[in-house]
Amino acid sequence: MEGTRDYQIFNQASLLETANTALGVFTALLGAVGAISLLVGGIGITNIMLVSVTERTREIGIRKAIGASRRFILLQFLLEATVLSVFGATAGLIIALLVSQIEVAGISPSVVPISVVGAYAISVAIGLFFGSYPAKRAASLRPIEALRHE
Repeated sequence: MEGTRDYQIFNQASLLETANTALGVFTALLGAVGAISLLVGGIGITNIMLVSVTERTREIGIRKAIGASRRFILLQFLLEATVLSVFGATAGLIIALLVSQIEVAGISPSVVPISVVGAYAISVAIGLFFGSYPAKRAASLRPIEALRHE
């Protein structure tokens, strides 16, 4: 039989190219999981803040009736959303740092400080972004309607 070989020839460049392709796919998958996690966390922050605004409608009405400005109420709810995201980011980073100490299949993960700072900043930005709608909703309540709210 001609054409069939009992051997194959590989060079280091082809092995390196295959490893880089696999690493790129793995990185893209992890990035997609991270993006979905951030989206779900953002939706959770929006949900919590909307419930908070609904439960505190009367309080917002009283504060507006005695002179609180729209800006002050907006900043209050944005600060609450930011605090939620900071607590979540801190808990996530602590867990990630603990898990990074575990060696898997002889590979020890490394922590890059700029990645930690970037993850923290993105988490805070997500809190601000997803907390802006409930904050605007709270700030736009009319005092008389808020005071009538049961």
